[in-house]
Amino acid sequence: MKVAVVGAGVMGSAAAWALRDRGAEVTVYEQFDDVDHARGSSHGSTRIYRLAYPDEHWVRLMEEALDGWRELGGDVLSRYGLVELAPRRELLSAPALDSRGAEWTYEIADERVRVPDGWAALWQPEAGVVHADRARREFLRGVEVQTGVRVESPDELDADVVVLTVGGWITKFFPDVPVRPTRETVAYFEHDGPPLPSVVELNERSRHAMYALHDPVHGLKVGAHFAGHETDPDEEEGPNDEIVAQIAEWTAAHFPNANPEPVGAQSCIYTSTADESFVLERRGRVVIGSPCSGHGFKFAPAIGRRLADLALG
Repeated sequence: MKVAVVGAGVMGSAAAWALRDRGAEVTVYEQFDDVDHARGSSHGSTRIYRLAYPDEHWVRLMEEALDGWRELGGDVLSRYGLVELAPRRELLSAPALDSRGAEWTYEIADERVRVPDGWAALWQPEAGVVHADRARREFLRGVEVQTGVRVESPDELDADVVVLTVGGWITKFFPDVPVRPTRETVAYFEHDGPPLPSVVELNERSRHAMYALHDPVHGLKVGAHFAGHETDPDEEEGPNDEIVAQIAEWTAAHFPNANPEPVGAQSCIYTSTADESFVLERRGRVVIGSPCSGHGFKFAPAIGRRLADLALG
């Protein structure tokens, strides 16, 4: 079966990997000249992976994804642990982790992360970072990729099935897909010494708020989850200075050993549903994969296999 995958971000790359593994003839089409471009959602060196989620559904999906990451190989995971923060203990992920038999403790194993007064915290050792650029290249190993090809319609492509993993561009193909592209900001800070654990801060609804993770260049990468504005992905925009200032203030409060002055900042696109779930469906010969909602990278091997299931029937 001939399958065209449109978009060489992490989900398109993972879908191509899963499809090729099942014997499909796969071609990936990327609109930009370089698969490592910074215009979408998959660029950068690292992303958080974690089992700690308040909803058991995501814990199970991460367990499945971890099996896929290990099968992929390529030294794409580094395990540094995770500190989960919340205003109250009952908002933390302990019940969902217990339901899966995952290891965790209220004793924070890394004193380099400061827990705010009155806040609750949880330590989960099965966490760290996915080396994002390395992972995308590993998924695409042995796959035909055509760069600098902007597909305007699936009808252009000579394939039995077309998989659209185009991030924020999905509504240009199907305006009714219930997603909203936003322009988000991350900042980088100098931190010397061994890699820091990942940190995820939850709000009163147990939803993701601030986050931090190891960056192999500067030491620390920090972002504000869902702080950006709605955007058109065809427009180029840089990071938001006000959000960078907010990130710097949060970083100074939580990482006393890091330089509180940011050494760089970057923007990226979230393509999100209202409840941060994923859109994975088939319409005729077209498979729609819009699975990120700002937290999907870690699940890529599992999502790639689901997209392959949809494509191959």
